[in-house]
Amino acid sequence: MLSIKIGGAERFSLVDYPDKIAAVLFLQGCPWRCPFCYNTHLQNSQAVEHIDAEAFFSFLEKRTGKLDAVVFSGGEPLLQAGLPDAVKRAKELGFCIGLHTGGFNPKAFAEVLPLVDWVGFDVKAPFDEKHYQRATCSQTPLKNILKSLDLLIKSGKDFEVRTTCDPRLLSVEDIYTIADSLKARGVTNYHLQKYRPIPSDKQSTETMCNSFFADKELISYLKETFKIFDVRM
Repeated sequence: MLSIKIGGAERFSLVDYPDKIAAVLFLQGCPWRCPFCYNTHLQNSQAVEHIDAEAFFSFLEKRTGKLDAVVFSGGEPLLQAGLPDAVKRAKELGFCIGLHTGGFNPKAFAEVLPLVDWVGFDVKAPFDEKHYQRATCSQTPLKNILKSLDLLIKSGKDFEVRTTCDPRLLSVEDIYTIADSLKARGVTNYHLQKYRPIPSDKQSTETMCNSFFADKELISYLKETFKIFDVRM
């Protein structure tokens, strides 16, 4: 019996694992409260379960040969102790395994990392303690995120790093700072994601949200800095 709590699922996705057709499990619970979060309904780890894990894995069994991958997203998947067992079960069905994480728990990340094939790693802000805690509305030590990122880089796994450009939290200069820090650690695959204002955000305008991508010098710099770079609008 799987001990994971699924808050939502996508049975067919072309955007959550590069170049693969994937099913996505959105696991319930997150230790962070990022102001730009689109999945606030997944934040509460005690919320009522929406999808039965065994039922969803029965669906996956019927989709072998039709789907390429299973992606564990959230929320924050590392919050759930049952994640490694769920990953192993999906892997036994023959699927490639993707993981979306912010890396808040390096110990849990180290346990599951050998089992996955690809990771989407979210970097929320420059690697400054106060800035990162403001971006996540949490007291998670920055050293935890950096340890997880270093584990990922050293693992040899395929991965990308991405940042959501919320103009309330980040500036163009912050993106330069993030990029330089990532390059120094050995990251070669980086993506900027456009922030689309959540319903409670009455402050951010379209011009503000587009300012990062309209800065030609920034985009040129990022293309030169990383082997793989793109923007997601």
